[in-house]
Amino acid sequence: MKKVVLVTGASSGIGREIARNLASDYEVIIHYNNSYDNAMKLKEELESKYSREFLTVHADLTSEKEIDDMLSDICNHYFKIDILINNAAVAIDTLFIDKTKDNFLKTLDTNLVAPFLLSKKIGTKMYEEKEGIILNISSTNGIDTYYPESIDYDASKAGLINLSHNLATYFAPYVRVNTICSGWVNTEMTANLSDDFKKQETDKILLGRFANPHEVADLVSFLVSDKSSYINDSIIRIDGGKKC
Repeated sequence: MKKVVLVTGASSGIGREIARNLASDYEVIIHYNNSYDNAMKLKEELESKYSREFLTVHADLTSEKEIDDMLSDICNHYFKIDILINNAAVAIDTLFIDKTKDNFLKTLDTNLVAPFLLSKKIGTKMYEEKEGIILNISSTNGIDTYYPESIDYDASKAGLINLSHNLATYFAPYVRVNTICSGWVNTEMTANLSDDFKKQETDKILLGRFANPHEVADLVSFLVSDKSSYINDSIIRIDGGKKC
C-alpha cells in the first residue's frame, strides 16, 4: 500500500509541484483554502495521469476546528497519515510603518501556529505507530534574509525552524522532522515583483536566477523517501548560493 502524504497549500506554487512530484509513489492529499478551482484542476490532472482517485480537502488553517474537521475527513478515507508536509503559508508584505497587529497575527497563525497544531495532532499518532515524517517548508527569510516589509513573514519562518527542532526532539526516535529553507522561487507569490527588484535579488544569488518550483519539490521527494532515512532535525538550505 502506498504511504499517505498530506501536503498543505497544495493548490499552487511549491505545494502544487510537491503534490505532482509525489503522486506517482504516494497517496497524496491535496489541501487548499481559497484556491478551489486550482485544487480541482490539480486533482483532475493527477487522476487523469495516474488513473486513480486523489483526495482533496479544504480547511482554513487559522481555525483549529477546520483543521479537526479536515483530519476527520481524511480519517474517513485513510487509516493514517504517514507524511505531513507543512507547506501552506501567507505573506502580507506592506511598508513596515503600515504593519498591523492583525497582519502579524494572521501570518503567524498560518505559517507557524497551523504547523504546530497539525504536527501535534498528526505527529502524536505517528509516534504511537512508531514511524512517520514531518517536513516543514520554511525560508531563508527565517535565517539571514530579512526584509522590514516582511517582518511578520520572517518571524514566522524563523519560528518554524525552532518548532522543527523541538518537534524532532519530542518525537524522537520514531518521527523524522526536517526543514527546507528556500530562497526566491518562481511562483505566483513572486510573479508580481518588479523587474528592478527581481534583478536586485538575482544579483545576490551565485547561480544568478530564482529557483523553479520543481527543484524544491525534488528535494522534498528525497527528504520524505527512505534514501534520507538518517537525516533528521536538519535545516536544508536551497537558495542557489548567497553572495557574501
